[in-house]
Amino acid sequence: MEQLKPRYSIVWINKIAEVPQDAWDALALPLKTPFLEWRWLNNLETSQSATAKTGWLPNHLTLWRDRMLIAVAPLYLKGHSQGEFVFDHQWAELSDRIGVQYYPKLLGMTPFTPAEGYRFLIAPGEDENEITAMIVHEIDSFCIKHGISGCHFLYVDPEWRPVLERQGFTTWLHHSYIWENVGFRTFDDYLALFNANQRRNIKRERKAVEKVGLRLQPLTGDEIPKSLFPLMYQFYADTCDKFGWWGSKYLTKRFFEQLHSDYRHRVLFFAAYNEQDSRQPIGMSFCLFKGDRLYGRYWGSFQEIDCLHFDACYYAPIEWAIANNIEIFDPGAGGRHKKRRGFPAMPNHSLHRFYNSRLEQILSRYIGEVNQLEQQEIEAINAELPFSQKEG
Repeated sequence: MEQLKPRYSIVWINKIAEVPQDAWDALALPLKTPFLEWRWLNNLETSQSATAKTGWLPNHLTLWRDRMLIAVAPLYLKGHSQGEFVFDHQWAELSDRIGVQYYPKLLGMTPFTPAEGYRFLIAPGEDENEITAMIVHEIDSFCIKHGISGCHFLYVDPEWRPVLERQGFTTWLHHSYIWENVGFRTFDDYLALFNANQRRNIKRERKAVEKVGLRLQPLTGDEIPKSLFPLMYQFYADTCDKFGWWGSKYLTKRFFEQLHSDYRHRVLFFAAYNEQDSRQPIGMSFCLFKGDRLYGRYWGSFQEIDCLHFDACYYAPIEWAIANNIEIFDPGAGGRHKKRRGFPAMPNHSLHRFYNSRLEQILSRYIGEVNQLEQQEIEAINAELPFSQKEG
């Protein structure tokens, strides 16, 4: 008898809860990134942080063989470009000028999380190129059918990028500021990278926090009191409010509260306690970790303490990273303070496809020049890192 071909089916879902957690995480847990795991994405949805109302309509593609989940593409229909940290507003303006409706667009990334690692989740043992081609074909059909202007994957896994380039997606180069452990065994090893002036400056900044009677306590998993999760929301909200419209306050209080029950095993807080009153921290930074990766997310303080931001968001996490065999520390978006503290500019990439021929032609014509200019920017930033000459 002729062997029957496997039976595939594709199902689009509007909430991750429609997929059993065990089935989803069988695909997500082997990845380096923590931001594609079921509990993280589900929390974004159930906390009302990433919803249609906020402009992030979950529109995940799932691929099944019979009743077995073999691949997932976490996707969102976007009505704006906020919370992405890849700034495509010029594309939107260009679309408007040539009479093309830019929104909605189909987006692949973890909402509000500019951290490298996005990819399709594919079961081990499957033919990645074949499965990817099936998913891309369905995405193309969906976008064309519903008049979606384009499909965009942001902060992609560098090992996955060539797979999508073979499917005809165009690469756009960006940069993040990333710390790498190049054999450090102590914090002093990290300090030895810098020239004398910056080494003294870092020591002074850490000393400034000690002088006001503060100590930074790393807390993770069951060490974290439940009360610190809503408190972290207050710090986060306060920091966002200081920047007004640009504050990027996307997450709800419920998101932070649900982290305690759903995700505290990956959470790392650096809590700034006053030595005279250790009942509640006056400031705190929020990180996540998985394997040998550490990710800085948010921070805040109820008092203006000189250099506390630098210690809570950079130095204390680096010290913890060295002690806990972390190889990569991504401190989060922005770069104004990071370059001087030993975070080189590192390339990251997004992948794009427009379904309007005029937009696609413009993208393909100019993206090479755009990427060349970005590469020059990366090289210029790294030429100014305050490292000692022997390391430069």
